[in-house]
Amino acid sequence: MKWTDTQRIAEALYDKFPAINPLQVRFTDLHAWVCELEEFSDDPQRSGEKILEAIQMAWIDEAR
Repeated sequence: MKWTDTQRIAEALYDKFPAINPLQVRFTDLHAWVCELEEFSDDPQRSGEKILEAIQMAWIDEAR
């Protein structure tokens, strides 16, 4: 997965952290959790606030 795979990342985060409310996750933690995903293989430095927001929003949708 790359940073642009926001939906796939959100699905993986939901599977890994089903009890977590995505709205309560700090972006620093979100960044770390994405980088720790087994399928993730992108440069950690390539993310930014917009990408993290998109992942968070997709995770919120996934959790509904």
